[in-house]
Amino acid sequence: MNKTGRILVVDDEESVRESLALWLEDIGHIVYKAEDAYKALKILHDTDCDVMLVDMKMPGMDGVDLIKRARELIPGLPCIVITAYASIPSAIEAMKEGAFDYLQKPFCPERIEILIDNILIQKSLEEENILLRKELEKKFRLDDIVGKSDKMQKVFDLVRTVAKSSASVLIHGESGTGKELIARAIHQHSDRADKPFVATSCAAIPETLIESELFGHEKGSFTGAIARKIGRFEEAHGGTLFLDEVSEIPMPQQVLLLRVLQEKELRRVGGNELIKIDVRIISATNKDLQKLIAEGKFREDLFYRLNVVNVNIPPLRERKEDITPLANYFLRKFNAENRKSLRGFTDDAKAALLKKDWPGNVRQLENAIEHAVIIARGDLVDMGDLPGDLIDAESLGEKKKDKMLTLEELEKEHILEVLELAGGNRTKAASLLGISRVCLYDKLKKYGIDG
Repeated sequence: MNKTGRILVVDDEESVRESLALWLEDIGHIVYKAEDAYKALKILHDTDCDVMLVDMKMPGMDGVDLIKRARELIPGLPCIVITAYASIPSAIEAMKEGAFDYLQKPFCPERIEILIDNILIQKSLEEENILLRKELEKKFRLDDIVGKSDKMQKVFDLVRTVAKSSASVLIHGESGTGKELIARAIHQHSDRADKPFVATSCAAIPETLIESELFGHEKGSFTGAIARKIGRFEEAHGGTLFLDEVSEIPMPQQVLLLRVLQEKELRRVGGNELIKIDVRIISATNKDLQKLIAEGKFREDLFYRLNVVNVNIPPLRERKEDITPLANYFLRKFNAENRKSLRGFTDDAKAALLKKDWPGNVRQLENAIEHAVIIARGDLVDMGDLPGDLIDAESLGEKKKDKMLTLEELEKEHILEVLELAGGNRTKAASLLGISRVCLYDKLKKYGIDG
């Protein structure tokens, strides 16, 4: 045996339940016992079991319904069905609900041991893979930013280096590339991490209020100033002030901002007191500031004050290798938020994600994955679960056409599935199919099914 497991045995026959439990304990497993489905569900609610052995026929709630309820409590819980020959159709139904395998009474204990060992080995490998993925993600992550491409790795290295200083940083990148996340990462990796990080969107502040928002005002300094207001600079004292869309600050306020940066002191609107400030400035823009300087829309001296260190975030279309890890990161995030357990993406969905240019960058990808997680009904996100602009209608149509089988093909597939479930026993398979053994032999011959 490879590993000790926590096994739940559910059977209304005490002799079966107790003998199974005793044998499983003898080979080293921890065993929980339940005489009906309701007691089993209580155990599953309180205990993280690895495997459930469940009798198909029980009073109250049968094995199929218990498996459905159990997998709601513990998604992916491996279940082994115990059944008599007469209830094999129910066992097939249980397999459709996600049962790992079924055992026909009377069963061989060694067969159970092999099944449980296989389940525990598989679970151990999955846990190992999760740990390895987490370690790999650490390598390709900076706080909440994911990127395995060389371009993003260079950004991460620059962020870690510049964070140790107090230099002003200008972050440039298209909308949706994660400029604020980079700013927060610089702050979190600096010696100011325990002080405030104050984010301000300069484009969201009306021109008439931007001076008051940044520097504060005194009571009565203008109509509507009914009380003293502390500005963003004072709020960020000792920490970091993030000025997003800094290109939107009007020219008159640019002069005031330049003075504050040079003198490290400010006056509130309507005030006389000079207030000393200790603030690190990180600014961001999606525009070409040097072009705005040439057009007389941005002060050159302010640009040099803000642009001591420049961090340029490449758009997602220039780092396609980041799409898959980002998609996986968002899948886990929205799985948790929506109480889902999607395992990944189909090949078609992956291809659709990689084909897209993502003009809205990471933010657009995040929205697309959130949409897909909410819509998806299977274990994997498929192409049809993605937003409409990502779906390749022609490919989707071809895929559906490929899946359409003739009546004979469907019958052949069904016979093969039933034969497999019957362990190759043709008499049992004929009984399950509701046809005579002779009729089954004729169909096997017709479809060229041997052995």
